[in-house]
Amino acid sequence: MAGPTTQEPLKTQQKCIAIFALLCCFAVLMVLIFSSVNIWGDDEDGITEENCDRDCHIELVENIPGDLSFPMDGTPHLPLSVGFHTLLDQAKRSVEVVSPVWALNSWELETMPSAVKQGQLLFQRLLSLKSRGVKLKIASSLTNSTELKTLAAHTFTRGGLHSSFWIVDRKHIYIGSADMDWRSFSKRKELGVVVYNCSCLALDLHRVFSFYWQLHERDYIPSIWSKRVTALYGRHDALELQLNATQATAYVSTSPELFCSKDRTRDVDAIYQVIQSAKTFIFISVTDYLPLVNRSFRGTSVTRYWSPIDEMIREAVVLRGIKVRLLISFWKKTHPLTFNFVTSLKSLCMQLLNCSLEVRFFSHKEQKDDIQHGLNHNKYMVTDNAVYIGNHDWVGSDFAINAGVGLVVKMKNNLQDRGATILDHVKAAFERDWRSRYAKSLQGNKDQQGKYRNLQPATIHMETKEDNEWNNPSSL
Repeated sequence: MAGPTTQEPLKTQQKCIAIFALLCCFAVLMVLIFSSVNIWGDDEDGITEENCDRDCHIELVENIPGDLSFPMDGTPHLPLSVGFHTLLDQAKRSVEVVSPVWALNSWELETMPSAVKQGQLLFQRLLSLKSRGVKLKIASSLTNSTELKTLAAHTFTRGGLHSSFWIVDRKHIYIGSADMDWRSFSKRKELGVVVYNCSCLALDLHRVFSFYWQLHERDYIPSIWSKRVTALYGRHDALELQLNATQATAYVSTSPELFCSKDRTRDVDAIYQVIQSAKTFIFISVTDYLPLVNRSFRGTSVTRYWSPIDEMIREAVVLRGIKVRLLISFWKKTHPLTFNFVTSLKSLCMQLLNCSLEVRFFSHKEQKDDIQHGLNHNKYMVTDNAVYIGNHDWVGSDFAINAGVGLVVKMKNNLQDRGATILDHVKAAFERDWRSRYAKSLQGNKDQQGKYRNLQPATIHMETKEDNEWNNPSSL
Protein backbone atom coordinates (compact mmCIF):
# COMPACT_ATOMS: atom_id res chain seq x y z
CA MET A 1 0.00 0.00 0.00
CA ALA A 2 2.99 2.35 0.38
CA GLY A 3 3.83 2.26 -3.34
CA PRO A 4 1.07 4.55 -4.64
CA THR A 5 1.58 6.95 -1.76
CA THR A 6 5.22 7.62 -2.72
CA GLN A 7 4.39 7.86 -6.47
CA GLU A 8 1.82 10.65 -6.08
CA PRO A 9 4.34 13.37 -5.02
CA LEU A 10 6.67 12.20 -7.75
CA LYS A 11 4.01 12.60 -10.46
CA THR A 12 3.03 15.99 -9.07
CA GLN A 13 6.67 17.08 -9.12
CA GLN A 14 7.07 15.92 -12.73
CA LYS A 15 3.93 17.84 -13.74
CA CYS A 16 5.25 20.98 -12.09
CA ILE A 17 8.58 20.63 -13.86
CA ALA A 18 6.81 20.15 -17.22
CA ILE A 19 4.56 23.17 -16.67
CA PHE A 20 7.54 25.27 -15.59
CA ALA A 21 9.47 24.19 -18.69
CA LEU A 22 6.52 25.10 -20.90
CA LEU A 23 6.22 28.51 -19.25
CA CYS A 24 9.94 29.11 -19.75
CA CYS A 25 9.67 28.14 -23.42
CA PHE A 26 6.67 30.45 -23.84
CA ALA A 27 8.52 33.32 -22.16
CA VAL A 28 11.58 32.81 -24.36
CA LEU A 29 9.35 32.66 -27.45
CA MET A 30 7.62 35.91 -26.51
CA VAL A 31 10.98 37.60 -25.90
CA LEU A 32 12.20 36.45 -29.30
CA ILE A 33 9.01 37.64 -30.99
CA PHE A 34 8.99 41.06 -29.40
CA SER A 35 12.72 41.56 -29.83
CA SER A 36 12.27 40.73 -33.50
CA VAL A 37 9.41 43.18 -33.78
CA ASN A 38 11.12 45.99 -31.92
CA ILE A 39 14.14 46.22 -34.20
CA TRP A 40 11.91 46.82 -37.22
CA GLY A 41 12.11 50.54 -37.82
CA ASP A 42 14.59 52.95 -36.30
CA ASP A 43 14.16 56.15 -34.34
CA GLU A 44 11.52 58.48 -35.75
CA ASP A 45 13.05 61.65 -34.30
CA GLY A 46 10.16 62.11 -31.89
CA ILE A 47 7.71 62.70 -34.74
CA THR A 48 4.25 61.26 -34.14
CA GLU A 49 0.82 61.49 -35.75
CA GLU A 50 -0.12 64.01 -33.08
CA ASN A 51 2.76 66.48 -33.51
CA CYS A 52 3.65 66.12 -37.21
CA ASP A 53 3.29 68.94 -39.75
CA ARG A 54 0.24 69.07 -42.04
CA ASP A 55 0.73 72.52 -43.53
CA CYS A 56 2.87 71.56 -46.52
CA HIS A 57 4.27 72.97 -49.74
CA ILE A 58 4.34 70.86 -52.90
CA GLU A 59 6.14 71.49 -56.19
CA LEU A 60 6.12 69.66 -59.48
CA VAL A 61 9.65 68.83 -60.69
CA GLU A 62 10.56 67.79 -64.23
CA ASN A 63 13.54 67.06 -66.38
CA ILE A 64 12.99 68.16 -69.98
CA PRO A 65 15.91 67.11 -72.23
CA GLY A 66 17.48 69.93 -74.18
CA ASP A 67 16.70 68.33 -77.53
CA LEU A 68 12.95 68.29 -76.81
CA SER A 69 11.25 71.48 -77.91
CA PHE A 70 7.98 72.52 -76.26
CA PRO A 71 6.11 75.82 -76.70
CA MET A 72 6.46 78.12 -73.71
CA ASP A 73 2.73 78.54 -73.11
CA GLY A 74 2.66 78.06 -69.36
CA THR A 75 4.59 78.37 -66.13
CA PRO A 76 7.81 76.33 -66.33
CA HIS A 77 8.13 73.72 -63.59
CA LEU A 78 11.07 73.37 -61.25
CA PRO A 79 13.96 71.45 -62.86
CA LEU A 80 14.47 68.04 -61.30
CA SER A 81 18.12 68.70 -60.44
CA VAL A 82 17.18 71.94 -58.67
CA GLY A 83 14.58 70.05 -56.64
CA PHE A 84 17.15 67.50 -55.46
CA HIS A 85 19.75 70.15 -54.61
CA THR A 86 17.11 72.10 -52.68
CA LEU A 87 16.33 68.99 -50.66
CA LEU A 88 20.04 68.55 -49.89
CA ASP A 89 20.26 72.22 -48.88
CA GLN A 90 17.47 71.55 -46.36
CA ALA A 91 19.13 68.44 -44.89
CA LYS A 92 20.34 68.80 -41.31
CA ARG A 93 20.13 65.28 -39.86
CA SER A 94 19.31 62.57 -42.39
CA VAL A 95 18.87 61.78 -46.08
CA GLU A 96 17.25 58.48 -47.10
CA VAL A 97 17.31 57.57 -50.79
CA VAL A 98 15.73 54.67 -52.64
CA SER A 99 16.58 54.12 -56.31
CA PRO A 100 16.71 51.02 -58.53
CA VAL A 101 19.60 52.49 -60.56
CA TRP A 102 22.83 54.22 -59.53
CA ALA A 103 24.82 55.60 -62.45
CA LEU A 104 25.31 59.28 -61.68
CA ASN A 105 28.90 59.51 -62.92
CA SER A 106 28.62 57.55 -66.17
CA TRP A 107 32.24 56.39 -66.12
CA GLU A 108 32.02 54.85 -69.57
CA LEU A 109 30.73 58.04 -71.21
CA GLU A 110 33.44 60.54 -70.39
CA THR A 111 33.18 61.87 -73.93
CA MET A 112 29.85 63.47 -72.98
CA PRO A 113 30.77 65.73 -70.05
CA SER A 114 27.84 68.11 -70.49
CA ALA A 115 25.32 65.28 -70.41
CA VAL A 116 26.56 63.78 -67.15
CA LYS A 117 27.40 67.01 -65.30
CA GLN A 118 24.22 67.19 -63.21
CA GLY A 119 24.59 63.57 -62.14
CA GLN A 120 28.19 64.12 -61.08
CA LEU A 121 27.26 67.24 -59.11
CA LEU A 122 24.52 65.35 -57.27
CA PHE A 123 26.89 62.49 -56.46
CA GLN A 124 29.44 64.92 -54.99
CA ARG A 125 26.71 66.54 -52.89
CA LEU A 126 25.74 63.14 -51.49
CA LEU A 127 29.38 62.38 -50.67
CA SER A 128 29.71 65.69 -48.84
CA LEU A 129 26.79 65.01 -46.48
CA LYS A 130 29.04 63.23 -43.98
CA SER A 131 31.21 66.32 -43.54
CA ARG A 132 28.05 68.24 -42.58
CA GLY A 133 27.05 65.63 -40.01
CA VAL A 134 24.11 64.43 -42.11
CA LYS A 135 23.43 60.69 -42.02
CA LEU A 136 22.94 59.11 -45.46
CA LYS A 137 21.08 55.83 -46.05
CA ILE A 138 20.55 54.28 -49.47
CA ALA A 139 18.39 51.37 -50.62
CA SER A 140 18.84 50.02 -54.13
CA SER A 141 18.39 46.97 -56.34
CA LEU A 142 21.99 46.99 -57.51
CA THR A 143 25.05 45.22 -56.16
CA ASN A 144 27.67 46.21 -58.73
CA SER A 145 27.31 49.99 -58.97
CA THR A 146 30.54 52.00 -58.71
CA GLU A 147 28.66 54.73 -56.86
CA LEU A 148 27.21 52.32 -54.33
CA LYS A 149 30.65 50.82 -53.69
CA THR A 150 31.88 54.33 -52.89
CA LEU A 151 28.88 54.84 -50.62
CA ALA A 152 29.05 51.28 -49.24
CA ALA A 153 28.91 52.32 -45.61
CA HIS A 154 25.50 53.89 -46.15
CA THR A 155 23.96 51.28 -48.43
CA PHE A 156 22.07 48.05 -48.56
CA THR A 157 21.07 46.38 -51.79
CA ARG A 158 18.20 44.05 -52.52
CA GLY A 159 16.86 42.78 -55.82
CA GLY A 160 13.43 43.84 -57.06
CA LEU A 161 13.39 47.37 -55.61
CA HIS A 162 11.94 49.58 -58.35
CA SER A 163 11.04 52.28 -55.85
CA SER A 164 12.33 55.81 -56.31
CA PHE A 165 11.92 58.30 -53.47
CA TRP A 166 13.77 60.54 -51.00
CA ILE A 167 13.13 61.44 -47.37
CA VAL A 168 15.04 64.34 -45.81
CA ASP A 169 15.01 64.96 -42.04
CA ARG A 170 11.63 63.16 -41.81
CA LYS A 171 10.20 66.46 -43.10
CA HIS A 172 10.67 66.69 -46.88
CA ILE A 173 10.12 64.05 -49.56
CA TYR A 174 10.46 63.35 -53.27
CA ILE A 175 8.49 60.73 -55.24
CA GLY A 176 8.65 60.34 -59.00
CA SER A 177 9.99 58.60 -62.06
CA ALA A 178 13.65 59.67 -61.85
CA ASP A 179 16.39 57.21 -60.90
CA MET A 180 19.83 58.12 -59.61
CA ASP A 181 21.03 57.97 -63.20
CA TRP A 182 22.72 60.75 -65.15
CA ARG A 183 20.13 60.19 -67.92
CA SER A 184 17.38 61.30 -65.54
CA PHE A 185 18.99 64.74 -65.41
CA SER A 186 19.88 65.09 -69.08
CA LYS A 187 18.51 62.68 -71.69
CA ARG A 188 15.26 61.37 -70.21
CA LYS A 189 11.99 63.15 -69.59
CA GLU A 190 11.07 62.75 -65.92
CA LEU A 191 8.30 63.96 -63.61
CA GLY A 192 7.81 63.89 -59.86
CA VAL A 193 6.89 65.99 -56.85
CA VAL A 194 8.84 67.46 -53.95
CA VAL A 195 6.88 68.07 -50.75
CA TYR A 196 8.38 70.37 -48.12
CA ASN A 197 7.67 70.69 -44.37
CA CYS A 198 5.30 67.74 -44.37
CA SER A 199 6.51 65.50 -41.56
CA CYS A 200 3.20 63.57 -41.38
CA LEU A 201 3.63 62.34 -44.95
CA ALA A 202 7.41 62.00 -44.57
CA LEU A 203 7.01 59.87 -41.46
CA ASP A 204 4.72 57.47 -43.31
CA LEU A 205 7.12 57.22 -46.26
CA HIS A 206 9.98 56.71 -43.81
CA ARG A 207 8.16 53.63 -42.55
CA VAL A 208 8.33 52.19 -46.07
CA PHE A 209 12.05 52.94 -46.11
CA SER A 210 12.45 51.29 -42.69
CA PHE A 211 10.85 48.15 -44.07
CA TYR A 212 13.27 48.11 -47.02
CA TRP A 213 16.25 48.83 -44.81
CA GLN A 214 15.50 45.99 -42.41
CA LEU A 215 15.16 43.48 -45.24
CA HIS A 216 18.95 43.20 -45.43
CA GLU A 217 18.88 41.52 -42.02
CA ARG A 218 16.52 38.79 -43.24
CA ASP A 219 15.92 36.53 -46.19
CA TYR A 220 12.18 36.42 -45.54
CA ILE A 221 9.18 38.64 -44.91
CA PRO A 222 8.07 38.22 -41.29
CA SER A 223 4.47 37.40 -40.48
CA ILE A 224 4.51 39.79 -37.51
CA TRP A 225 4.72 43.49 -38.33
CA SER A 226 6.15 46.15 -36.06
CA LYS A 227 4.09 49.28 -35.56
CA ARG A 228 7.14 51.13 -36.86
CA VAL A 229 6.37 49.89 -40.38
CA THR A 230 2.57 49.93 -40.09
CA ALA A 231 0.98 52.48 -42.43
CA LEU A 232 -0.25 55.69 -40.86
CA TYR A 233 -2.56 56.60 -43.73
CA GLY A 234 -4.35 54.84 -46.58
CA ARG A 235 -7.22 55.12 -49.01
CA HIS A 236 -9.82 54.71 -46.24
CA ASP A 237 -8.08 57.06 -43.78
CA ALA A 238 -6.01 59.49 -45.84
CA LEU A 239 -3.95 62.27 -44.28
CA GLU A 240 -5.82 65.57 -44.20
CA LEU A 241 -3.45 68.42 -44.90
CA GLN A 242 -2.90 71.80 -46.52
CA LEU A 243 -1.00 71.76 -49.80
CA ASN A 244 0.03 75.26 -50.86
CA ALA A 245 -2.79 76.62 -48.65
CA THR A 246 -5.39 74.36 -50.29
CA GLN A 247 -7.18 71.61 -48.41
CA ALA A 248 -6.31 68.14 -49.64
CA THR A 249 -5.85 64.51 -48.60
CA ALA A 250 -2.85 62.31 -49.34
CA TYR A 251 -1.38 58.89 -48.67
CA VAL A 252 1.44 56.60 -49.79
CA SER A 253 0.77 53.25 -51.48
CA THR A 254 3.16 50.36 -52.13
CA SER A 255 3.57 47.18 -54.15
CA PRO A 256 3.79 44.24 -54.42
CA GLU A 257 1.18 42.94 -51.97
CA LEU A 258 3.87 41.01 -50.08
CA PHE A 259 5.51 44.36 -49.22
CA CYS A 260 2.28 45.94 -47.96
CA SER A 261 2.48 46.12 -44.19
CA LYS A 262 -0.61 46.41 -42.01
CA ASP A 263 -3.04 49.10 -43.21
CA ARG A 264 -0.87 49.94 -46.24
CA THR A 265 -2.80 50.50 -49.48
CA ARG A 266 -1.62 48.57 -52.53
CA ASP A 267 -0.63 50.62 -55.59
CA VAL A 268 -3.31 48.95 -57.69
CA ASP A 269 -5.98 49.84 -55.11
CA ALA A 270 -4.73 53.44 -55.03
CA ILE A 271 -5.01 53.61 -58.81
CA TYR A 272 -8.49 52.12 -58.59
CA GLN A 273 -9.58 54.78 -56.09
CA VAL A 274 -8.27 57.61 -58.25
CA ILE A 275 -9.97 56.23 -61.38
CA GLN A 276 -13.22 55.63 -59.50
CA SER A 277 -13.28 59.16 -58.08
CA ALA A 278 -12.83 60.82 -61.49
CA LYS A 279 -15.88 62.74 -62.67
CA THR A 280 -14.93 63.98 -66.15
CA PHE A 281 -11.44 62.98 -67.32
CA ILE A 282 -8.47 60.70 -66.67
CA PHE A 283 -5.06 61.48 -68.21
CA ILE A 284 -2.39 58.75 -67.95
CA SER A 285 1.28 59.07 -68.91
CA VAL A 286 3.51 55.98 -68.65
CA THR A 287 6.55 54.58 -70.40
CA ASP A 288 4.97 51.16 -70.93
CA TYR A 289 1.42 49.81 -70.80
CA LEU A 290 1.15 46.02 -70.74
CA PRO A 291 -1.52 44.15 -68.70
CA LEU A 292 0.50 40.94 -68.53
CA VAL A 293 2.46 39.16 -65.79
CA ASN A 294 5.50 37.02 -66.58
CA ARG A 295 6.54 34.49 -63.95
CA SER A 296 9.00 31.64 -63.87
CA PHE A 297 7.44 28.29 -62.90
CA ARG A 298 9.68 25.22 -62.68
CA GLY A 299 12.16 26.75 -65.07
CA THR A 300 9.49 27.77 -67.59
CA SER A 301 8.34 31.33 -68.28
CA VAL A 302 4.57 31.62 -67.83
CA THR A 303 2.63 34.64 -69.10
CA ARG A 304 -0.91 35.46 -68.03
CA TYR A 305 -3.32 38.34 -68.47
CA TRP A 306 -3.26 40.83 -65.59
CA SER A 307 -6.64 42.49 -65.70
CA PRO A 308 -7.10 45.01 -62.84
CA ILE A 309 -6.03 48.31 -64.44
CA ASP A 310 -7.23 47.36 -67.92
CA GLU A 311 -10.68 46.62 -66.49
CA MET A 312 -10.72 49.87 -64.49
CA ILE A 313 -10.14 51.89 -67.65
CA ARG A 314 -12.81 49.99 -69.58
CA GLU A 315 -15.36 50.49 -66.83
CA ALA A 316 -14.62 54.21 -66.55
CA VAL A 317 -14.93 54.78 -70.31
CA VAL A 318 -17.94 52.62 -71.16
CA LEU A 319 -20.07 52.63 -68.03
CA ARG A 320 -19.33 56.07 -66.59
CA GLY A 321 -18.55 58.11 -69.69
CA ILE A 322 -15.16 59.33 -68.41
CA LYS A 323 -12.86 60.82 -71.06
CA VAL A 324 -9.56 58.94 -71.04
CA ARG A 325 -6.28 59.87 -72.68
CA LEU A 326 -3.38 57.43 -72.52
CA LEU A 327 0.12 58.60 -73.47
CA ILE A 328 2.62 55.74 -73.85
CA SER A 329 6.28 55.88 -74.85
CA PHE A 330 7.27 54.32 -78.17
CA TRP A 331 10.84 53.07 -77.87
CA LYS A 332 13.07 50.08 -78.51
CA LYS A 333 11.68 48.15 -75.53
CA THR A 334 8.00 48.64 -76.35
CA HIS A 335 6.42 45.19 -76.28
CA PRO A 336 4.59 44.31 -79.54
CA LEU A 337 1.51 43.19 -77.60
CA THR A 338 1.14 46.78 -76.36
CA PHE A 339 -0.47 47.62 -79.69
CA ASN A 340 -2.94 44.74 -79.38
CA PHE A 341 -4.10 45.93 -75.99
CA VAL A 342 -4.29 49.53 -77.16
CA THR A 343 -6.36 48.51 -80.19
CA SER A 344 -8.69 46.60 -77.90
CA LEU A 345 -9.13 49.63 -75.65
CA LYS A 346 -9.78 51.99 -78.55
CA SER A 347 -12.38 49.63 -80.00
CA LEU A 348 -14.57 50.19 -76.94
CA CYS A 349 -15.87 53.45 -78.35
CA MET A 350 -16.89 52.13 -81.74
CA GLN A 351 -20.56 52.96 -82.33
CA LEU A 352 -20.90 54.45 -78.84
CA LEU A 353 -21.98 58.03 -78.32
CA ASN A 354 -20.30 60.12 -75.62
CA CYS A 355 -17.45 57.64 -75.45
CA SER A 356 -13.91 58.96 -75.59
CA LEU A 357 -10.70 56.96 -75.26
CA GLU A 358 -7.64 58.28 -77.05
CA VAL A 359 -4.15 56.80 -77.18
CA ARG A 360 -0.97 58.44 -78.39
CA PHE A 361 2.65 57.35 -78.38
CA PHE A 362 5.45 59.68 -77.33
CA SER A 363 8.43 59.18 -79.61
CA HIS A 364 11.78 60.86 -80.14
CA LYS A 365 15.03 59.97 -81.84
CA GLU A 366 17.19 57.06 -80.71
CA GLN A 367 20.93 57.48 -81.11
CA LYS A 368 23.52 54.93 -82.25
CA ASP A 369 25.16 54.97 -78.83
CA ASP A 370 22.13 53.03 -77.53
CA ILE A 371 21.02 55.90 -75.32
CA GLN A 372 17.32 56.67 -75.50
CA HIS A 373 17.21 60.41 -76.07
CA GLY A 374 14.00 62.14 -75.06
CA LEU A 375 12.39 59.00 -73.59
CA ASN A 376 9.20 59.94 -71.77
CA HIS A 377 9.90 58.17 -68.47
CA ASN A 378 6.83 59.57 -66.68
CA LYS A 379 4.61 57.35 -64.52
CA TYR A 380 1.54 59.27 -63.38
CA MET A 381 -2.20 59.80 -63.70
CA VAL A 382 -4.20 62.97 -63.18
CA THR A 383 -7.97 63.43 -63.03
CA ASP A 384 -10.32 66.32 -62.35
CA ASN A 385 -9.87 65.85 -58.58
CA ALA A 386 -6.81 63.68 -57.88
CA VAL A 387 -3.30 62.76 -58.97
CA TYR A 388 -1.34 59.53 -58.64
CA ILE A 389 2.43 59.67 -59.08
CA GLY A 390 4.17 56.31 -58.96
CA ASN A 391 7.36 54.39 -59.62
CA HIS A 392 5.94 51.64 -61.82
CA ASP A 393 5.02 51.56 -65.45
CA TRP A 394 1.55 50.14 -65.92
CA VAL A 395 2.86 46.64 -66.52
CA GLY A 396 1.37 43.73 -64.63
CA SER A 397 4.73 42.21 -63.70
CA ASP A 398 5.84 45.44 -62.02
CA PHE A 399 2.84 45.63 -59.70
CA ALA A 400 2.78 41.89 -58.99
CA ILE A 401 6.48 41.27 -58.42
CA ASN A 402 8.59 44.42 -57.98
CA ALA A 403 8.67 46.89 -55.11
CA GLY A 404 7.43 50.40 -55.79
CA VAL A 405 5.62 53.29 -54.15
CA GLY A 406 2.96 55.74 -55.20
CA LEU A 407 1.60 59.02 -53.88
CA VAL A 408 -2.10 59.88 -54.08
CA VAL A 409 -3.18 63.49 -53.64
CA LYS A 410 -6.88 64.34 -53.74
CA MET A 411 -8.14 67.89 -53.58
CA LYS A 412 -11.11 68.85 -51.44
CA ASN A 413 -14.35 69.81 -53.15
CA ASN A 414 -14.36 73.47 -52.12
CA LEU A 415 -12.08 74.71 -54.91
CA GLN A 416 -13.89 77.88 -55.97
CA ASP A 417 -11.46 80.47 -54.66
CA ARG A 418 -8.27 78.50 -54.96
CA GLY A 419 -5.23 79.23 -57.05
CA ALA A 420 -3.49 76.71 -59.28
CA THR A 421 -3.08 73.37 -57.48
CA ILE A 422 -0.69 70.51 -58.04
CA LEU A 423 -3.47 68.91 -60.10
CA ASP A 424 -3.51 71.90 -62.42
CA HIS A 425 0.28 71.75 -62.85
CA VAL A 426 0.30 68.02 -63.61
CA LYS A 427 -2.66 68.40 -65.99
CA ALA A 428 -0.86 71.24 -67.79
CA ALA A 429 2.28 69.08 -68.13
CA PHE A 430 0.21 66.27 -69.64
CA GLU A 431 -1.61 68.52 -72.09
CA ARG A 432 1.68 70.09 -73.17
CA ASP A 433 3.08 66.63 -73.95
CA TRP A 434 -0.16 65.46 -75.57
CA ARG A 435 -0.28 68.43 -77.95
CA SER A 436 3.44 68.30 -78.76
CA ARG A 437 4.80 67.07 -82.05
CA TYR A 438 6.24 64.04 -80.22
CA ALA A 439 2.80 62.61 -79.33
CA LYS A 440 1.60 60.61 -82.30
CA SER A 441 -0.89 57.95 -83.22
CA LEU A 442 0.78 54.71 -84.16
CA GLN A 443 -0.16 52.61 -87.16
CA GLY A 444 1.60 49.25 -86.85
CA ASN A 445 2.16 47.11 -89.94
CA LYS A 446 1.13 43.48 -89.54
CA ASP A 447 2.34 40.48 -91.47
CA GLN A 448 0.15 37.52 -92.36
CA GLN A 449 0.59 35.97 -88.94
CA GLY A 450 -0.70 39.14 -87.33
CA LYS A 451 2.61 40.04 -85.69
CA TYR A 452 3.79 43.61 -85.72
CA ARG A 453 6.87 44.26 -87.77
CA ASN A 454 8.88 47.28 -88.94
CA LEU A 455 8.07 49.14 -85.74
CA GLN A 456 10.25 52.11 -86.52
CA PRO A 457 9.60 55.79 -85.91
CA ALA A 458 8.82 56.13 -89.61
CA THR A 459 5.61 54.16 -89.05
CA ILE A 460 4.32 56.84 -86.69
CA HIS A 461 2.33 59.75 -87.99
CA MET A 462 0.47 62.63 -86.49
CA GLU A 463 -3.24 62.71 -85.84
CA THR A 464 -4.94 65.33 -87.94
CA LYS A 465 -7.98 65.84 -85.71
CA GLU A 466 -8.09 68.75 -83.31
CA ASP A 467 -7.02 67.84 -79.80
CA ASN A 468 -10.32 68.89 -78.27
CA GLU A 469 -12.50 66.66 -80.47
CA TRP A 470 -13.14 64.24 -77.64
CA ASN A 471 -16.63 63.07 -78.49
CA ASN A 472 -16.12 62.06 -82.11
CA PRO A 473 -15.88 58.25 -82.27
CA SER A 474 -14.63 58.34 -85.86
CA SER A 475 -11.43 60.00 -84.70
CA LEU A 476 -10.46 57.08 -82.46
